[in-house]
Amino acid sequence: MNFSVNEKGYYGPYGGAWIPEMLYPNVEELRRNYLQILESDEFRREFKNLLSDYAGRPTPLYYASRLSEKYGAHVYLKREDLTHTGAHKINNTIGQILVARRLGKRRIIAETGAGQHGVATATVCAREGLECIVYMGETDVKRQAPNVAKMKMLGAKVVEVYSGNKTLKDATNEAIRDWINHPVETHYIIGSVVGPHPYPDMVARLQSVISEEMKVQLLEKTGRDFPDAVLACVGGGSNAAGAFYHYLDIPQVRLFAVEAAGEGINTGHSAATTVLGKPGIIHGSRTLLMQDTDGQITEPYSISAGLDYPGIGPIHSWLAESGRAKFLWATDDEALQAAFELTRLEGIIPALESAHALAALGKIPFGPNETVVVNLSGRGDKDLETYIKHMKP
Repeated sequence: MNFSVNEKGYYGPYGGAWIPEMLYPNVEELRRNYLQILESDEFRREFKNLLSDYAGRPTPLYYASRLSEKYGAHVYLKREDLTHTGAHKINNTIGQILVARRLGKRRIIAETGAGQHGVATATVCAREGLECIVYMGETDVKRQAPNVAKMKMLGAKVVEVYSGNKTLKDATNEAIRDWINHPVETHYIIGSVVGPHPYPDMVARLQSVISEEMKVQLLEKTGRDFPDAVLACVGGGSNAAGAFYHYLDIPQVRLFAVEAAGEGINTGHSAATTVLGKPGIIHGSRTLLMQDTDGQITEPYSISAGLDYPGIGPIHSWLAESGRAKFLWATDDEALQAAFELTRLEGIIPALESAHALAALGKIPFGPNETVVVNLSGRGDKDLETYIKHMKP
């Protein structure tokens, strides 16, 4: 079975470019050029150097001994939280800003939920001296105030969005409207493996540095370049796509994607798309999507601003439907418990998004000799206010 995108931008039945005619020139320009740019020696050299000297890669693969003892397996953490800006998002924004420069774009727009993608976008725009506009829902602006301050300090204009649930979906809607109105000079840096083709493939390729490094590091530490299992959280799913990328065609590596169940699967306050969703179209691609019987998008919810998206990337829809990846879920309470557990066992404060992946460790039976990698996609600085609210005396 093929898990790569085909020439029309589909992963199985999911993907494509379902876009209004006004957006076609923007997307088509990118589609015609992205592979040629990404595969050029000049791009690869510059991308690699910036990942190393600017973003701080490779990120460590840390053996979590106390976590391993608790869960009865050899648990490693891929420390994406140690990158510049504090999350895996910088891998994608560095790559896309280089693409934008080669396309002659001088104005950059982005959407953000948890704020990490917004900060990463503002960061690379500051480095390149480019105009940066970040769309962010009012709800997320309030709960991610430190990241909003960082974006503004970096010179970005943060545009609050007041429509819908005032979260990531709504910020994406406004970013797309902006792109339609400014097609010539603007590049839209989408932050996850969502949106019209070629975005899901381009973002996955840029994030694949995560599993590329894991292979080298596992070989050094365990004597083989693949683990028994990889765990990652999924909202749109870029960190999971990067962590899974080089293992998709190695069936003995079990892949686990963990979605946000919010207050519970059946409470009406959840973002577990593979459980609650069905095929539909959102933001330019056909994918699994939370919607009512009339096809109207239902509002997602998660304590984590980066996971409350009503759909998932088309690659993850295909991985779920094909059975290549097993999709699990974690509630707000389970994610909080996992975050406090990691902090107290290993001295690492994870982002709330990453805590959902950690919460799945107790839901999967592992053997004592199995090697498990959890992609720790971001650090918890941005979530301290939430953690303080739930901290027990």
